[in-house]
Amino acid sequence: MQRDLPNSINPRSSLNRIGQGRHFLQIPGPTNVPDRVLRAMDFPTIDHRGPEFQQLALRILEGVRPVFGTKNPVIIYPASGTGAWEAALVNVLNPGDQVLMYETGHFATLWKRLAERLGLKPEFIGGDWRRGVDANAIEERLKNDTGHTIKAVCAVHNETSTGVTSNIAAVRKAIDAAKHPALLLVDTISSMGSVDYRHDEWGVDVTVAGSQKGLMLPPGLSFNAVSDKAIAVSKTNTMPKAYWAWDEILTANANGFWPTTPATNILYGLAEAIDMLNEEGLSNVFARHLRHAQATRAAVEAWGLEVLCQNPAEYSPALTAVVMPKKPDGTYYNADALRKTALEKFNMSLGTGLSKLSGWVFRIGHLGDFNDLTLLGTLGGVEMALEAAGVPHKKGGTQAAIDYLAKA
Repeated sequence: MQRDLPNSINPRSSLNRIGQGRHFLQIPGPTNVPDRVLRAMDFPTIDHRGPEFQQLALRILEGVRPVFGTKNPVIIYPASGTGAWEAALVNVLNPGDQVLMYETGHFATLWKRLAERLGLKPEFIGGDWRRGVDANAIEERLKNDTGHTIKAVCAVHNETSTGVTSNIAAVRKAIDAAKHPALLLVDTISSMGSVDYRHDEWGVDVTVAGSQKGLMLPPGLSFNAVSDKAIAVSKTNTMPKAYWAWDEILTANANGFWPTTPATNILYGLAEAIDMLNEEGLSNVFARHLRHAQATRAAVEAWGLEVLCQNPAEYSPALTAVVMPKKPDGTYYNADALRKTALEKFNMSLGTGLSKLSGWVFRIGHLGDFNDLTLLGTLGGVEMALEAAGVPHKKGGTQAAIDYLAKA
C-alpha cells in the first residue's frame, strides 16, 4: 500500500506554502535547475559500458574543459564538493605534509578541518571573513619557507559564506615571486560557471568544483581540473586513496568510461548545461552575473544596509551577504527571523549566516539560471520581508535595482 510522507518530511510540502506560484530558491546553492536540464535528465539510464554512454562521456569530458579554462583533463566524481576537496588533497600530498591555507570564511575553515582529518598539517593564515586572500601574506610566508616544507597553497576563489571573491591570479604571482614550488589548489564550488575563472592562465594545479551552483545541476557531481604538474606529483604521492585516485579515472576517461558507476542521469544534465553556457557564451554568462550582483548591491545600499564584503574589488558576482542593522542596545536584528518571514509569507528561501555569521548575516544568491525578472522578484521579496519582519530600512531598494538594470 502506498503511503504519503508526513508533511514534516515531505520534500514537496514546501513548494506551495502560500498558494500559487513558484518557490524562490535564492540561496547561493543549490540553485534553481533549468527546465532544459531537468528534461535532459528525465531519460532512461543507459548501459555505462556501452557505446551510447561512451559518446556522451567523450562529449562531456571535452566540453567541460573550456568552462574551467583548461586544456587539461577535468575529473568528474559522483560526489559533493567535499569529495572534490578530499580528492584534490589525497592525490597530490603525502601524510604529514604541510599546506598553507587562508581563512576567508566558513568553507575555507571546513577545508582546513578536512585536511587535518587526513593527517595533513594545515597552516591557517587568519582572516576577518570580510576580505579575500591576501596574496602579500602568502608571498611573505613562502619566502620564509626556505626549506620548502609547504607543499601546497589552498585558497577559496569565491567564499560562499561571505560573498567575497579572491584574486587567484595574484596568489599565483605571489607563489612565483617567492620562487616556491608549492602546488596551488583552488576551490571554485560557488564560482565555476558564474565567475570568470582561468585554470591554465592562472597556473592553478587543482581546481575543485561542484555541480549544484553555477553549473545549474542538482547536487551530485564534483570535479578536479588538474595540471600536468599535479598529475606528475600524483604518480608518486603516498597518501592512502582508492575511490578518489586519479590514475584509474584518467585511464578509463580516455576511452569514454569510468572505473566505477557514474551518475549517468546527472551527466545527461551536465551535457545540457554545457550547451546552455556555450549558447549564451561564457563571457556573457560572467557579465550577466556581474550585472545582477551590482544591481543587488544597489538595492542593499538603498535599503541602508551593509554588504559584508568590505573590499569593492572583491564583491562576489554570485551572491551578496548582507549585514542586519543594529538595535539601540547594540545587538543585531535577527537574520534568521527575517529569513523565516521571507519563507512563510513570500515562499522564498534566503541563505543563512554560517558559523560566526549566524544570526546577523543573510545571503542573497544571484547565480546560475537567473535573469532580470528573477532578480527583481528576489529583491522585491527581500524588501517585503524586511517590512513584514519589522527590520529598519529605507524604502526603494528594489526600485534602485530596476534603475540600475535599465541603464546597464
